[in-house]
Amino acid sequence: MKLVSKKYLLPFILITSLFFMWGFARAILDVLNKHFQESLEISITQSTLIQATTYLGYFLMALPAGILITRFGYRRGVVAGLLLFGIGALMFIPGSALLSFPIFLVALFVIGCGLVMLETSANPYAAELGDKETAASRLNLAQSFNGLGCILAPVIVGGFLFSGGSGGVEVPYTIMGVIVLAAALMFSRVSLPEISDSAETEAGHASADAGIAATIRDLWKRKTFRYGLLALFCYEVAEISINSLFINYATSDGWMDKATASMVLSFGALGLFMVARVAGSAIMSRIKAEKVLLVCALMTVAGAVAVTLDLGMISRGGVFVCYAFEAIMFPTIFAITIRDAGKNVKIASSFLMMTPIGGAVGTSLMGIVADATSMSTAFIVPAAGYLFVLIYALKLKKQ
Repeated sequence: MKLVSKKYLLPFILITSLFFMWGFARAILDVLNKHFQESLEISITQSTLIQATTYLGYFLMALPAGILITRFGYRRGVVAGLLLFGIGALMFIPGSALLSFPIFLVALFVIGCGLVMLETSANPYAAELGDKETAASRLNLAQSFNGLGCILAPVIVGGFLFSGGSGGVEVPYTIMGVIVLAAALMFSRVSLPEISDSAETEAGHASADAGIAATIRDLWKRKTFRYGLLALFCYEVAEISINSLFINYATSDGWMDKATASMVLSFGALGLFMVARVAGSAIMSRIKAEKVLLVCALMTVAGAVAVTLDLGMISRGGVFVCYAFEAIMFPTIFAITIRDAGKNVKIASSFLMMTPIGGAVGTSLMGIVADATSMSTAFIVPAAGYLFVLIYALKLKKQ
């Protein structure tokens, strides 16, 4: 069975390019933590406001994004997201000129609002470009390009910021802003076919007649949706917090310097993440997605607990175990959850895209624990997040 039919191949390619863009933007945050700790002389806990502010944008804008794409379609959602993304990136110019952490945070909030518009549009769109049976596999493939963006961001931006050169953080953000605004212009001129079947057509009429409130009530009656939403939140707690403080962990006991840690984050941890996501897409075309999720959840819990116990090289290996086995979690949980969302896929997607706020919560908690104890002990936070995903996977297996 083909992942993408020939008639949807070009839209799939165009939408997949967006996965790269927001992967790049989100991975830069992991470099900014360490950079701002030094350049602005702030603590680990204070630097986690970078993630908190960005993902607050996700939380507040997700439902409006879902309403927008429900009423105006995926393409306009993409264009709106790219415009906000580009404007936020260019706000780093005045932020750098004034060396103002609050301005940087406002810029990151605007970027977060743009990114959630993109993700709310692109994730369900990619999942729907083919048969429902292959939705998890197809979304994992698209998300692999998110992984490519995650690989390149730390090495490009981290190499620039940690090289000791004269340029500041405004340089990569200005370049990114110009590219993103050019992409907005391109998407405003291309045609993306709206995916709709009879059920979704009925949904459009139902939404118009009964309103968004009725749609939300219908979603919250579904156990699979509620559990999927919470599982995705807990996954984000784990994944984003580890990414955000990887460089801090790698440099905390002299394991490596910050420039090397940035390279290892790119080509080691996130490279492994991308390869595992591609492999997961292939595996799930043959093995049921729920079974793969269960095995991966078990391995991530084991990896995070190993880091928490501070067992030297075993703990360091545990970090990479987390990256390898968490790779399929987001697209798999997302695809399973919207599969059971009935007629309300777009609004369901907007709720699911609120879950990166879990990353803000997880990173903040991890920073507080790290400042009070050690970076190894702080891995108790992602361990707890992975544990809930494991419980969720066990519930799916019993269904």
